[in-house]
Amino acid sequence: MDVVHEGAADRAFTRALGEELRRAREHVGWSQSELVARMPSSLHVKTLATYEQGIRQCTVVRLLEICRSLGVLAPDVLGRAMMHAEIDMQRTGLDVDLSALADDTRTEVRLLRRWARNRLANNPVSEIARLDGGAIQEMAAIFGLHLSDLVRQLEKFSPAAVRNTSE
Repeated sequence: MDVVHEGAADRAFTRALGEELRRAREHVGWSQSELVARMPSSLHVKTLATYEQGIRQCTVVRLLEICRSLGVLAPDVLGRAMMHAEIDMQRTGLDVDLSALADDTRTEVRLLRRWARNRLANNPVSEIARLDGGAIQEMAAIFGLHLSDLVRQLEKFSPAAVRNTSE
């Protein structure tokens, strides 16, 4: 799947996983070509490069194969990638179109809709809310949602997503 079609959380994870794969490869002292040559199945060097750059998602089967070839445990690589992706999300945050969220009638966004309406009532001039990672984590705890689920819901109300839906 192309990164352009992914949400912010997915992009952060794809980048972090690529970075962890690159680190593991460099730790053993191999070039991309050397890693590809040691793999049991065929993989183009350019494909490996897109994984490492976070441009392309790596399948689970391919991830396991790369990790085995490097002599590292896939759960360790995934754990570090998840940690780095969460840190990335904390740094970058999200913009949320409060008006679009306040007008959404779906039940699954009921709590978020109430939050958006309250924000607009307190500050009707500012229709876009900038949420940093800490605020998103707090909201997830308050609403009883997993962080990644909340991020996915909020991403649907980013100004870009709202524009794309209305076009």
